[in-house]
Amino acid sequence: MKHIALLLVVLLCACSTSKTKGTITAEMAYEGVNNYCHETYYGNVADTDSVTMYLTMGEETETEYQVVFRSYTGALVNFYVDKKSGTTRMEEYVPALDIKNDAGTIDLHDYLGKENGD
Repeated sequence: MKHIALLLVVLLCACSTSKTKGTITAEMAYEGVNNYCHETYYGNVADTDSVTMYLTMGEETETEYQVVFRSYTGALVNFYVDKKSGTTRMEEYVPALDIKNDAGTIDLHDYLGKENGD
């Protein structure tokens, strides 16, 4: 009986851990993208001039969050965060030239729990 109880506890913990890693909230999406932007675009978005460079939440669908980074150049990087997996695809858009480019993907989990990209 002890073995069955122990097995049940192990299974519950395993399911709980994988579920936690895969489930992304809007706050987690923002935090992960903010940390990524800090590492990639040289500085914390919150510490810059909010008129020329900022991060904001975009639209939300059943499957993903959109987080938008605006560069000081006016270019936009749209981050589409999958709510279940954390896989995040990026799309760059330069409004002045009307150019859109696929910018790759990241795993949002790699950028969670960091202090401003550290």
